[in-house]
Amino acid sequence: MTKKTTRAEINPILWRACDTFRGVVDPAEYKNYILPMLFVKYISDAWRDEYEASLARYGGNVERVQRRMERSKFPIPEGADFYSLYAAREADNLGERINMALAAIEEANIEKLEGVFRSIDYNSEAALGRTRQRNQRLRSLLTDLADPRLDLRPSRLEDADVIGDAYEYLIERFAAGAGKKAGEFYTPRPVSTLLAGLLDPRPGDRIGDPACGSGSLLVRCARAVGGDNYALYGQEINGATWALAKMNMFLHDISSARIDWGDTLRHPTLLEGDGLMTYDVVVANPPFSLDKWGIEEAAVDPYKRFWRGLPPKSVGDYAFISHMIATADVHTGRVGVIVPHGVLFRGGREGVIRQALIEENLLDAVVGLPPNLFYGTGIPAAILVFRRQKKDRSVLFIDASREFGAAAPQNVLRDEDVAHILAVYRAREAADKYAYLAELAEIAENDYNLNIPRYVDTYEPEPEVDLAAVAEEIGDLDRRLAEVEARLQGYLRELGL
Repeated sequence: MTKKTTRAEINPILWRACDTFRGVVDPAEYKNYILPMLFVKYISDAWRDEYEASLARYGGNVERVQRRMERSKFPIPEGADFYSLYAAREADNLGERINMALAAIEEANIEKLEGVFRSIDYNSEAALGRTRQRNQRLRSLLTDLADPRLDLRPSRLEDADVIGDAYEYLIERFAAGAGKKAGEFYTPRPVSTLLAGLLDPRPGDRIGDPACGSGSLLVRCARAVGGDNYALYGQEINGATWALAKMNMFLHDISSARIDWGDTLRHPTLLEGDGLMTYDVVVANPPFSLDKWGIEEAAVDPYKRFWRGLPPKSVGDYAFISHMIATADVHTGRVGVIVPHGVLFRGGREGVIRQALIEENLLDAVVGLPPNLFYGTGIPAAILVFRRQKKDRSVLFIDASREFGAAAPQNVLRDEDVAHILAVYRAREAADKYAYLAELAEIAENDYNLNIPRYVDTYEPEPEVDLAAVAEEIGDLDRRLAEVEARLQGYLRELGL
């Protein structure tokens, strides 16, 4: 029986490969060198797997095999595969060779990979050092990924999700060391799982993320559907992160996803006819309180996304929320967005928009999360859930801020914490010191303030003090103190003091 490549084998090898760049390249950036090379290694192994299978199928007829390989999932030009690069690892122009190989792969797969490698330069002196140092680092990377235990042929993997999981494993590890930049490209897996559970993606759903980062939220929603009857759409402003999302989709065997590169707020690209594309599920972890988000363009927005009001020019949270509501299908649309707590109670322009959303009966739930869950920020966040077609005129408030696993550098939502939140959300009932179902009239009485402590009472009364017992304890202590002082005086007299 052929030995299968497991997660337990892959992940340590990949993490060791990262040692090549530690201390040389900023942690937020070296993912842009490791992950594309892992992608090239995977498609090279997949191509080899398919070639060997075709060779057996056609009885060794190389001509027929070559014609078949021209229609493979990722055709690879001669000399551009990972193993050709590994064979040339001693070349003086190794960085240039890698760049040329990536360009050739992109050209051969232009419909799928156009632009994916455009922001990656393996020959950059500024990023990877002078020629000798650069070649040594690239040689080490190729050698690590050539480890025979890192066999990524699909027929050798323990299951279909192994390589996709390994890719996300690396992204998560990079996020842990990337500081403030981490939040730009990764949402912790338990939070993604929670969001998918709250929105309940179903077969046939169209799912969109207007600030998709590396695509982890979209992948989690896709997995929640079960099967492959769904459509994924995302837009990402950062070119390098957009490339990661594209590769992430392919490594999770999601070849039909459309991931666009661009600024969602200023220039949304996911359109249908003259309007915005709409979705059954809209999910996002947008940048918190984004400054200079594009108020000038929003004032003349051709898609009328901001008719409830323009958010402040230096705080873009409600700009993303307004966009997400506008792209939710009017019949089936469900929206889940991660926000800083200020979104719940800030006044001014944000207060006007918040009031409008509540009065329209779009807000379904507010879920308060524990602190320090997200890479790059320790502030607590919340999830807002909106629904286009609600069955009641109430909002469920859940205070999940006290249930988490304490860890470093980030706290984590445990499986049981996610399960608790989802169970209470689905029951849609009050739970002592955890959840409260507020009617819209009550929220109006609170001036449309959504601050969770206004609704969920988590106060724990101090235990009653037994004054008689305390008095008795004090008396006992006084007696014992008197005895100790008497003995001390006796010792001092014996010493003549």
